[in-house]
Amino acid sequence: MQIRFDGRVALVTGAAQGIGRAIAAALAEAGARVHLADIDEAGVQATAKEIGATGHAADLGSPEAARALIGDIVAADGKLDLLVHAAGGVRGQVGRAIEEISEDDWRVIFAANVDAAFFLAQAAAPVMKQAGYGRIVTISSGAGLRPSLTGIQAYASAKHALVGLTKQLAWEFGPHGITVNSVAPGFVRSNPASERQWQSYGPEGQKKLVESIHTRRLGTPEDIANATLFFLSEQAGWISGQVLSVDGGRS
Repeated sequence: MQIRFDGRVALVTGAAQGIGRAIAAALAEAGARVHLADIDEAGVQATAKEIGATGHAADLGSPEAARALIGDIVAADGKLDLLVHAAGGVRGQVGRAIEEISEDDWRVIFAANVDAAFFLAQAAAPVMKQAGYGRIVTISSGAGLRPSLTGIQAYASAKHALVGLTKQLAWEFGPHGITVNSVAPGFVRSNPASERQWQSYGPEGQKKLVESIHTRRLGTPEDIANATLFFLSEQAGWISGQVLSVDGGRS
């Protein structure tokens, strides 16, 4: 099965590094016209130059920013076929007791992981509905299906909310030719935050984590990109509202 995206216009958020970057690179290689968005302006522009895409520096935690970004893409390419929301993460936080968590600690993770996904889908909906076609993929997490290895209450809650949003959007957008699915990665050493988490486990914790994975290895950003491209493909046209765990199997 060959997956190609010739003639398709794609947006990948969180694409300056890690999983988002791998997805964007895979889409570009498969023929898509790719737009990247990230809060890291230098990083997103460097990635865009390297893979032959268009970079946009954006903080997508507001509806205005999401509408502006979608508007710029449609103005440049006339449409938006594929949307991948890979932005999010822990925003520099580490696991702490619930008594220590401030309101800002809670809300900033929701803004990055859930608010942005909602506002982007809201902004993209009129464009995709008019075309009668669209593919939306959210990058959730194993933390959206069970307690989070990070120990961060807001992160686990936000990823669970993102899974719920994905399923609700699939129901709403389905009659318009738009599918909405989610990829839930296991542990992937893909960026500075995940690397800090990995190092925090120490040799014994690292060994225990790897031994809990059926395939006995950590995932790579490319593993996540491969699953995402399937959901974006024509071959997945009758799949919607699904969450695919890409985690090597977990015990």
